[in-house]
Amino acid sequence: MNKIELLAPAGDLEKLKIAVDYGADAVYFGGEMFSLRAGAGNLSIEEIEEGVAYAHSKGVRCHMAMNIFAHNEDIEPLRAYLAKIRHIPVDAFIVSDPGVITLIKEAMPEAELHLSTQANMTNYVTAQFWHAQGVKRLVMARELTIDEIRKIRESIPEEMELESFIHGAMCISYSGRCLLSNFMIDRDANRGQCAHPCRWKYKLVEEQRPGEYYPVEEDDRGTYILNSKDLCMLEHLPELIEAGVSSAKIEGRMKSVFYVATVVSAYRKAIDAYYADPEHFEMDPAWYEDMTKASHREFTTGFYFNKPTNEDQNYQTSAYTRDYSFIGMVKSYDAGTGIAVVEQRNKMVIGDEIEVFGPGRDFFSQTLDFMQDEEGNDIESAPHPQQIVQIRMKEPVAENFILRKRKGQADC
Repeated sequence: MNKIELLAPAGDLEKLKIAVDYGADAVYFGGEMFSLRAGAGNLSIEEIEEGVAYAHSKGVRCHMAMNIFAHNEDIEPLRAYLAKIRHIPVDAFIVSDPGVITLIKEAMPEAELHLSTQANMTNYVTAQFWHAQGVKRLVMARELTIDEIRKIRESIPEEMELESFIHGAMCISYSGRCLLSNFMIDRDANRGQCAHPCRWKYKLVEEQRPGEYYPVEEDDRGTYILNSKDLCMLEHLPELIEAGVSSAKIEGRMKSVFYVATVVSAYRKAIDAYYADPEHFEMDPAWYEDMTKASHREFTTGFYFNKPTNEDQNYQTSAYTRDYSFIGMVKSYDAGTGIAVVEQRNKMVIGDEIEVFGPGRDFFSQTLDFMQDEEGNDIESAPHPQQIVQIRMKEPVAENFILRKRKGQADC
């Protein structure tokens, strides 16, 4: 049985490597131009070379997003950019625009093409059309149900693959085709610059009464009328697999290293558990609990089982739930002394109760009772960004293990 691919976001080179280390089968990233996440760190050409080499050394595929809807002024720069990267063995390009597809085919005739969710692929006739254009994989529009996905799978050539989102932010606009950001602050979402106005709080002004603001409310609890909950399909992976989905995609190129490691790790465990015993798969509550330690909104299953209702919106707040802080990442470990060299990411102090986790294993807890600076001097706290410290570990760790702590602990 071919396992479903776990496809993880890589907003920059560090996140790419973390996604690989924590169990992704494939990663997707953007270059410095031409993808729909201009606010992500993205990768320079040199970083793409390094990232692809790193992923391939671990048997992980690399998909490069070029899914903008190009304007006239984008064409020649894109053609020149493709000439600069054609030597890099990227496994697939994620595309939306037929013109971009044409340019990629000109530069790299053998390139594998994946149709972005931005292209709004919602039926099997359209799927057949894209197959005729040389597209290998279709990223499902997020407005499709599992039954619709199954029908598409049954109606397309066997070699064509389907990819569906399983986790992350849901766009309130149809498959991300949104003009709000462009209209309101001249930042084009379809060229990678979305300002997320769907997360803003709105009030109503009547034309003849300037300055008089009326709340826009579903009820008296809130006014975030466009604010969707986040997608989470951790419990429903069997339904997607059995519908014929080949790749399970996590949204989040703008998210943190901590988020990538935590979410990829949870889905890796779930996918492996399913294939170990498909008939008796049940979601382990520990996977879900661990996953929610990364920042998240409330969860929904989106359109997969029914059309969303008011229960799939959050009218109260657009803020994330952040119960844990990412406080450090292990750079090296001495098994003889039990001392780890850690790069600080948020303040930690002696006495903190911390959790430590890494690829392929559950977390362990310990009290932070020993910490030194780089010179070996005892210190009580590590308040400086990316400060290098030495910490005694209760259990063995390795490079890229992550330290976190529950928020609300005293900083002294």
